[in-house]
Amino acid sequence: MKVGLQINRFDYPGGNAKIGGNVKKISMAAESAGFDSIWVMDHFFQLPGIGLYTDPMLEAYTTLGYIAGVTNKVKLGTMVTGVIYREPAILINAVTSLDVLSGGRAYLGIGAGWNDQEAIALGLLDPLNSRRFDRLEDTLKLALQMWSDDRKAFKGMIYKLPEPVLSPQPVTKPHPPILIGGGGEEKTLKLVAEYGDACNLFARDMDQLVHKLEVLKKHCRDVGRTYDEIEKTVLVGVDVTSAANDTDQSFKTAIKLKELGIGHIIYSANKNADPSSYVKFADMVQKIHDL
Repeated sequence: MKVGLQINRFDYPGGNAKIGGNVKKISMAAESAGFDSIWVMDHFFQLPGIGLYTDPMLEAYTTLGYIAGVTNKVKLGTMVTGVIYREPAILINAVTSLDVLSGGRAYLGIGAGWNDQEAIALGLLDPLNSRRFDRLEDTLKLALQMWSDDRKAFKGMIYKLPEPVLSPQPVTKPHPPILIGGGGEEKTLKLVAEYGDACNLFARDMDQLVHKLEVLKKHCRDVGRTYDEIEKTVLVGVDVTSAANDTDQSFKTAIKLKELGIGHIIYSANKNADPSSYVKFADMVQKIHDL
C-alpha cells in the first residue's frame, strides 16, 4: 500500500521569505520518511476550512517543479487541477514538462473544478456555468492523443486544436497516470472508468466510500473496463504531528482502507507540522507499505 502527502498550506512561521525553505525541508523529510508521493492543491485562493482565502497559496506546477528539484523518488501531482484554470494543451505540456524534468514522476491530477469564488475573482471561467464536464472529457481525450504523439487536428465538444504538437513526449510510458478527483456518481466516476488510471475519493465516511467504489465498479462493467486496474486513492485529513505519535489509530484506518481495495492513502499536512514530524512518520509508513 502506498502513502502520499498533500501539502495544502504555506502560511509558515517566518513569512513569505521562508516559504521556499519550508517546502524544501518538508518535501525532503517526507521522501526520507518513505512517502511515495507528494501532492499540492491546484488553487489560487486558500480553501474554506483550511484558512482564510487570502492566506498564501503557491501556483501548483511551479511548486511541483521546485519539489521535483529537491527530491529524487516521490511521485508528484496536483490534487487536483480544475479544467477551467488552464487551456488543455498548456496543462498537458506542464504535466509533461514535470514528468520529463523529474525523470518520470508526474501524475496528471485533474477534475471538473468547483471553486467559483477564486475563478470569478480572478476573471476565469465560472466552473459552475462553463460546461465543465465537457471540458474535462475533452481534456482527457486530448491528453491521450498528445501523449501518443498524434498530431492530427483535435475536435472536441469545446476545444478545437488544428495541430496539437507535444515535444518532448513524457518519460513515463505509456504516459503519466491520469488521476481523476471527485466522487460525482453520474459523471466523474464514469469518466474514471473510461479514461482514468486512478481516482481520488474522501475517506471521511467509510460507508459512503464503499458506496462510491460500488458505483465505480458499475461504471467499469458498463464500459468494459477492469475495475482492479484503476488505482484507488483516498485523501485523509490528519494532524501529522499527532499521527506521528499515534500510529496505532492511523494504522487501523489504513487496514480498513486496504480491505476496501484502497491502494494509496494521501495524508493532508497540517499547519503546525515541522519537518521532523514527517521523519517520525517513517515507522508507520513502512507498516502501511507492508500491508
